[in-house]
Formats: sequence, C-alpha cells, structure tokens
Amino acid sequence: MAVVAHVPSDIPSPSPPPAPCPVPHFDPVRVRGGHHRLRSLLRHRRRAVAAGLAVTAAALVAAGPRDAERASPQGHPAAASPSRQPERVARLVTAPVRIADAETVRLLHRGDRVDVVAADGSASRVVAAGARVTEVPEPREGAAESAAEAGALVVLSVPRATAARLAGAGASMRLAVTLC
Repeated sequence: MAVVAHVPSDIPSPSPPPAPCPVPHFDPVRVRGGHHRLRSLLRHRRRAVAAGLAVTAAALVAAGPRDAERASPQGHPAAASPSRQPERVARLVTAPVRIADAETVRLLHRGDRVDVVAADGSASRVVAAGARVTEVPEPREGAAESAAEAGALVVLSVPRATAARLAGAGASMRLAVTLC
C-alpha cells in the first residue's frame, strides 16, 4: 500500500532568495607576530602564576602553626620517608623552668616570647633566646609564702638541646627572663 502525502493548496510556495548585496573591497587584515605574541603571553603568564604560587607557599610556611608542639609531621607525606631529607627543624619540648623573681613571672602570659638569662655572681649569659611561654602555673595554696623566696615556675617550649642547657643552668644558677 502506498502512502501519499496530501499538501494543501492554500500554502504559498517559497519565495526566491534575495539578491546578493555588493560588499566593498577591503585590504586583508594582517597581524604581525600574532602567533608569537600569544605564545609569549602564555609563557609569561605561566611564569607569573609560578611566581605567585612560590610566594604563596613561602607565606604559608612563614605563617605556619604558631604552637610548634601542635604541629605534628605525622600527616605530612614527607614524614613517611625518612630517606628524603634530613630534618632541619629542631624538635621542641616543654621545659619547666624556675625563675628567681616570682613577680616577673606574674607578668608572663601563654604565647609570650622570652629570653632566659642565667646569672652567677657578676657574670650572666643568655641560656635560651626567644623561648615561647606555654604555661604559667599558679602557685599552690600552701606555697605562696615560700614562692617569693624560691621564685616561680614557668613552662617554656624550646628545642631539646636548649632544654638541657636550661636544666643545667637552673640547677646551679639563678634564672631570670626578659620579654622579647
């Protein structure tokens, strides 16, 4: 069976296309070094992005965690392979230090930076420079009277070698602090 499409006779036939318009003659547009300029722009853009990333990375490293004891390298991928690079940052430890002047210790707050000075007779030397105060314990109730004579305790965050020097100096000399 054949299917015949029925076209109604009231639909007008399509009109002929319009006549072409004359286009004026233009000289060809020439771009000198367009391909070279594009490559140069992309190359400098890559350099600018790389420089920006380097500056951002340096800023992040400089503004890293303020409490070094909270920053643990366990989650860092470089910490998993010890053969990559020797560790340059000294491990920080907390060191309790008895300061001779209890009133000076009352001025300290958590997060302060202090220099610890050991005094022996007429000579004095800096034992720890830029140590961070991690805690200033309150004196016990019964020890308030003897605290003025014995000094006051402060807990500092220092590298392990500095903690050893602090312990040695605290055993034989009177220690004082200066705020940085």
